[in-house]
Amino acid sequence: MIGGGILGACVGWNLTRYGAEVVFIDAGRPGEGVTNWSFSWANASNKTARKSYFDLNVAGMAAHRELARTIGPDSWWNPSGHLRWADDPTAEAKLLETADLLASWDYRAEVYTGAEVRRRLEPALTVPGEVPVVFYPDEAWVHGRHLVGRLVGQAVASGAELRSGTTVCDIGTGADGSIRTVALSDGSRLDVDVVVNAAGPGAAHVAELVARHLPMRREPGVVTRIDCAQVPVHRAMHAPHIEIRPDGDASVVLHSREIDALIDTGEDPTELAQLLHGLARHVVPELGTSRITQTRVVDRPIPADGYPSVGAVPSVPGYYEAVSHSGITLGPVIGRLLASEILSGKRDELLADFRPERFHP
Repeated sequence: MIGGGILGACVGWNLTRYGAEVVFIDAGRPGEGVTNWSFSWANASNKTARKSYFDLNVAGMAAHRELARTIGPDSWWNPSGHLRWADDPTAEAKLLETADLLASWDYRAEVYTGAEVRRRLEPALTVPGEVPVVFYPDEAWVHGRHLVGRLVGQAVASGAELRSGTTVCDIGTGADGSIRTVALSDGSRLDVDVVVNAAGPGAAHVAELVARHLPMRREPGVVTRIDCAQVPVHRAMHAPHIEIRPDGDASVVLHSREIDALIDTGEDPTELAQLLHGLARHVVPELGTSRITQTRVVDRPIPADGYPSVGAVPSVPGYYEAVSHSGITLGPVIGRLLASEILSGKRDELLADFRPERFHP
């Protein structure tokens, strides 16, 4: 398992449950890379461009609920819903149009006024009283690092091996082109039957080791954590210009696509964090007394067409990919489906539009 983020952890945990021998290989510590630096919002409301992708994300949300029943929700699973509103007529019309579309697909979407939201859900917000706010009650936020820790910990307790602080520098194949060995930067070499490329932003490099071209977008994002004596919000939300969610008992996570756009202009991450904090204070004034504690700029693992690359690569027997943006939402369902494919050879129809072979050599 190359990569110990949310996708690698979910695939490896599922394989271990079925008795497979699994080795997790991660350059750092599991769950502390991109998984720990995303908005970590489990949803399908933002996935309407292609119905098959929407369906996969709905399955991902259902898989999260099943996973919570299996391993216990602990601190990683927070199904408190999600709020979204806009501040201009065009964006507001699009938001309500999307909510109607989702409702026609049997996806729960409730529309309130800002005043109702302040009274019933989030009293700390400054959302204007007459503004329509869409509430998606079935959505959640996930503490990715905690979930990965649980899954990898259970897998290791069941016999899996964890190799942290090392990278894959070579993948060897046999005369028939199938996977045989993995060489690591610590000088060791593993005999393997299967490699799962769940290396996130490094997935294209790992693919090159088997002469596979996996085109990836470059789309960096910046996430900031702020400490709060008391977290004033109860759920994830997309306010105009800023995304805000709780991150436990004393922390809040901030992200903004508008601030992401400044990354390549040379802005210092510290300055980006201050901009995020300023936007958040306009929405939740109580965050004005909070303190910025951590900021990270990371590259999101997004295949070139924006959709996941999941499954076997027929030209390299034994090589599989699990590469996707929205890994938080999709991790549990991709983990289950890919583990089943590896062990049984059966390809699930949910992944039909997201097969690696759509990227030709």
